[in-house]
Amino acid sequence: MKLYRFLSAEDTSAFCHKVTAALNKGWELHGGPTYAYDAGAGVMRCGQAVVKDVAGDYHPELKLGEQ
Repeated sequence: MKLYRFLSAEDTSAFCHKVTAALNKGWELHGGPTYAYDAGAGVMRCGQAVVKDVAGDYHPELKLGEQ
């Protein structure tokens, strides 16, 4: 099955580390990154979709971050 996650965080090095950790767990980038202003928090936010092929069947209780 193919898994999909959308990673997001403030525009800091922590976001880059989050994406790097996912890549090192076998996730692959899916499309380009996004960048938007969060007016409520007054900060810029980054986002990146990642995908991964794994064995098994999908179920809604699946913990995507643990894959």
